Amino acid sequence: MAFDNLTNRLQDTFRNMTGKGKLSEKNISDALAEIRVALLEADVSLEVINDLLDHIRKEAMGMKVVREIDPSQMFVKVVNDKLIEILGEESSLEFSKKPGVLMMVGLQGSGKTTTIAKIARELKVKEDKKVLLVAADLARPAAVEQLKILGDRIDVEVFAELNTKPTDVVRHALDYGKDFDVILIDTAGRLQIDEALMQELVEINNIAHAEEILLSVDAMSGQDVIHVARGFKELLPLTGLVATKFDGDSRGGAILSVRYMTQVPVKYVGVGEGIEEIERFYPDRTASRILGMGDIVSLVEKAQEKMDIEASEKAAERMMRGEFTLDDMLVQLQQVSKMGPISGLLKMMPGANQLAGQIDDADAKTGMSKTEAIIQSMTKEERDNPNIIRASRKNRIAKGAGVSTTEVNRLLNQYEKMKKQMRMFTRMLGR
Repeated sequence: MAFDNLTNRLQDTFRNMTGKGKLSEKNISDALAEIRVALLEADVSLEVINDLLDHIRKEAMGMKVVREIDPSQMFVKVVNDKLIEILGEESSLEFSKKPGVLMMVGLQGSGKTTTIAKIARELKVKEDKKVLLVAADLARPAAVEQLKILGDRIDVEVFAELNTKPTDVVRHALDYGKDFDVILIDTAGRLQIDEALMQELVEINNIAHAEEILLSVDAMSGQDVIHVARGFKELLPLTGLVATKFDGDSRGGAILSVRYMTQVPVKYVGVGEGIEEIERFYPDRTASRILGMGDIVSLVEKAQEKMDIEASEKAAERMMRGEFTLDDMLVQLQQVSKMGPISGLLKMMPGANQLAGQIDDADAKTGMSKTEAIIQSMTKEERDNPNIIRASRKNRIAKGAGVSTTEVNRLLNQYEKMKKQMRMFTRMLGR
């Protein structure tokens, strides 16, 4: 995930400051030198680094240390406040007309078409909008078909015309889409910014009068993100950026730089290949994650969105009554699994970032699949009362799940430990 390396380096720096009696010029200078290296390694632009460090030095040197607060914590607050300022204010999609019109622009290979479908799903599912997708990328042979397939998956209508010009497609789509809440226009990309591409986009916008023009940028392309954003901004009134492949770059410095350098806010980040794997960009939450302080708000939102709350509550009620079967165990594990990789969840928990680095998500996913197979290979009676599972039953379950009896035993031991913990917890609550 973006910023992982930066987070680890910054946490080491802050840890070195812990326990210092005061913020002296020397320990501030030492910390700033380490932060400079960390930011350079994270591919943050030099202009941003200099501004950030100058601000931190000035604030930290003039800071009055409160006796009850560790100086390192005050130093972290200074860094956090400046990071939020650099990342900019939270920015969402804004439409004053109906239908609202959004244009998606970007270079070829930046994930433009997939991203516009993800945004369409967000508007449909989370904001209950009636959305029309417009296939105006006629330069790439498969673009129209790709958008139609994505539209079918998210149940959003796609307006498309072949053997015509993109400007005519947009004009006809606007006439057709008057009863929709939002019209999202997918435009053509090129391998690099060129005059023909930009002229086509300007002509489309002259027809569409888009209130939102989002630029899709590849988070893994480093400082090129800034050059691309500046190039598009010269001719189009960009209102925001969407950073795709945000989960694939452990540095992330370009995203830290781009808003500061171009004054164009990041509105969304792509966090996976799935159609639902896109997130609103929150500068304060991102700053918190960068500093290793977690992001509890996003964790709760993810739980509310992904988990079957009713199923979880029923399982929790049974646990509170001292009832805990293998079916209950499976439900709980499946609910957690829905929220994504374990390491990603740990990064959202304050202080757990170091632990996240020790988790192999591929191994965790394989383990979850085995657990599911083992439990589902049991009879209902066995799941309700695992005490009856002896050697012959274990052999049958292992064969059915395609695992060894050792793995069956390991799962049963894990279940017994969880059951004991549940009993202790209910006794503490006086149930």
